Amino acid sequence: MDARRFRAPRAVAALLCCLGLLSGCSHSSTSHSGEKEDSTARAARAAAPGRAVDDLQNGYLKVIEDVLPSVVQIQARTDLGSGVVYDGQGHIVTNAHVVGTEDSFRVTTANSEDTLTARLVFSYPQQDLAVIKLDKAPKGLKAARFGDSAKVEVGQIVLAMGSPLGLSSSVTQGIVSATGRTVTESRDNGGTGATIPNMVQTSAAINPGNSGGALVNLDGRVIGIPTLAATEPGAGHGAAPGIGFAIPASTVRTVADQIVKDGKVTETGRAALGITGRTVVNDDYEVAGVAVVEVTAGGAADKAGLEPGDVITRLGDTDITTITSLAQELASDRPGERTTVTYTRDGDEKTVDVTLGEQ
Repeated sequence: MDARRFRAPRAVAALLCCLGLLSGCSHSSTSHSGEKEDSTARAARAAAPGRAVDDLQNGYLKVIEDVLPSVVQIQARTDLGSGVVYDGQGHIVTNAHVVGTEDSFRVTTANSEDTLTARLVFSYPQQDLAVIKLDKAPKGLKAARFGDSAKVEVGQIVLAMGSPLGLSSSVTQGIVSATGRTVTESRDNGGTGATIPNMVQTSAAINPGNSGGALVNLDGRVIGIPTLAATEPGAGHGAAPGIGFAIPASTVRTVADQIVKDGKVTETGRAALGITGRTVVNDDYEVAGVAVVEVTAGGAADKAGLEPGDVITRLGDTDITTITSLAQELASDRPGERTTVTYTRDGDEKTVDVTLGEQ
């Protein structure tokens, strides 16, 4: 929209204001002055909505101008997704499910149709994050600025930038719908099956190809990496409109910094029991817990005395019915924290103290 359209109301208001001042100087009648002031106030109120729309739109345009050059399209052999330029050396952060099992990629920036080549630095499926690096960083490559996840609030206006359905440099708008969501990805359609804590929920449209792009606030800072849209089981597992999730910026920075520095994730910050498990059902075919299939030597479960064949039914004060519910509960804990595990062995229920390990 042409910003010049909104300058006329300001000019009218300013002209009326000047006329009011001149009238006040040349007339002694307070009633006439009051009428002029009322007219000026009415003109100002009439111009205010136009100014508000103008300011909001200009804010959107500035954010898009600032951030979109830092959002790229990533083409693997079979998958298409998005990424965010992490630094001037050519590191790009994206989702692990975007890179899949590939190690080389074609990258297109918003400012050029030229195809760049990149290689995988490290993929961390447990958090659905990965870093790739351009073989040759082009001149003027612009790194995105990442925000503070602690300052993200429900109701904030956000823009999602990426390449939905291959439509590069697309932008959608919404709000932050919720924070602190723990979400488990489906393994369908190439998902990693990761359980990710502290996700940002947004109403901005998240479609295939948006994964790995940028969820941006009106300060022009990336507050999350869009990762998945909710599905609606009652509608044939189709996408649930207006419910998408993004990995928070704090998690992205923690993981990406380690990968850039060390070439891998050295400290996950994710709690673990140190078991391989599977969901079991009771005699009524209802989910009833997680059977321990294997215990990692020296892990938290091993130190607590858990054995293969035990069925975990509670972690702390939370009932555990499936392997997903166990993963979600562990996602809210930290390595080194102490909790309890309730389990059954040979029909007897037992409870032990456990110091959680690191995944």
